[in-house]
Amino acid sequence: MSAVPLAIDSRHAVVIGGGPAGLMAAERLRAAGMEVDVYDAMASVGRKFLLAGKGGLNLTHSEDSLSFRSRFAERCEEVGAWLAHFDGPALRDWAAELGVDTFVGSSGRVFPVDMKSAPLLRAWLARLRNSGVRFHMRHRWLGWDEEGCLRFAHGDAQLTLPHTGAVVLALGGASWPQLGSNAGWVPLLTAQGVDIAGLRAANCGFNLGLAREGRPQPGWSPLFADRFAGQPVKPVVLHFEGRSGRRFDRQGEFVITSSGVEGSLIYAASSLLREEIAEFGEAVMHLDLLPDRSDSFVMDEVARPRGSRSMSTHLKSRLGLEGLKAGLLFEVLSKDEYADLPTLARTIKRLPLRLASTRPVAEAISTAGGVRLEELDEQLMIKRLPGLFCAGEMLDWEAPTGGYLLTASMASGWVAGEGAARHLQRGAGMAV
Repeated sequence: MSAVPLAIDSRHAVVIGGGPAGLMAAERLRAAGMEVDVYDAMASVGRKFLLAGKGGLNLTHSEDSLSFRSRFAERCEEVGAWLAHFDGPALRDWAAELGVDTFVGSSGRVFPVDMKSAPLLRAWLARLRNSGVRFHMRHRWLGWDEEGCLRFAHGDAQLTLPHTGAVVLALGGASWPQLGSNAGWVPLLTAQGVDIAGLRAANCGFNLGLAREGRPQPGWSPLFADRFAGQPVKPVVLHFEGRSGRRFDRQGEFVITSSGVEGSLIYAASSLLREEIAEFGEAVMHLDLLPDRSDSFVMDEVARPRGSRSMSTHLKSRLGLEGLKAGLLFEVLSKDEYADLPTLARTIKRLPLRLASTRPVAEAISTAGGVRLEELDEQLMIKRLPGLFCAGEMLDWEAPTGGYLLTASMASGWVAGEGAARHLQRGAGMAV
């Protein structure tokens, strides 16, 4: 089948995918007076949304619009167009309409007052159902039949839907597949000639490529991994300067894993680190273990006479370096390097870590890649398949954690839902 014929003579829309982008598309379609059916492969909608809120639901960020849009890097113009319709302040107003008050944390991130995702999702679903949106769970999308009708698997049965006026796909990327986003849509759209950028891990952890004399295998030493895996490194500044000019400098914290590193500071730099690895085979980042101390201060303290004290005791006494941070020094320095005072002082302020690969995409918080935005019009309709819209993480963009990903996903759902409604209105001869 070379194309998917979608009739435009009805007021009926189908949304496939019940995450934030799909639910927002359904909301906008219903607000425009359209009949809306939401299909999802899981037993309930919003599963990734609920899991993401376990540690406190980060809805959006309070920074100014220009800074907010810059977080989307090379896609800032396209994503910025979505945010013109539904941005951070609009999201907070939307939550308030659902009875969920929000507050701005010390980092500028925005959270519900109760820090929970379940009450917000329950209120949202209640409003959607009360408005007339119909939900169909455990329906896995299989593509189209030869007549262009949507096909679904439901239990042991396969169902075919009559032609509908518009379809919004909001099927997510490839992260956390156990929650429903398994990239099963990729071959279905590829078969229709849609250009899709390969899905890659975003906001992800990395495997270490660290090795030194006497330890040829990359990664942490068994002693270090056993003692420190799961512990945070803080505060530190992460410096990265790639061979293609990519740069990153930020203070924060991250977590040691058994195979490498993960956590908020790593996620913030993950797109740059990932692309460096893809292009050059590794990425080297540097850590300032004492960001509140100058290079000269550290050198002076390291060089102070220590008498009979060991260097480890000396560093703990003079600089407060102990535990995990002290362990990092032993991981990257040989015995001779550790004994060389200038080398030791430089490493405290610029400790190198070599990263060899990202963790598997299934473990990532989100994914990069997807339907290339050039395939879509301004209303997120696939140009070659009129009536078929896409939203959310299945599109080729990415964002750091901090509320940016959720806000832009919902904004894309807003645009796709509005676009689908206008498509139906035009097909029915209604004024748009």
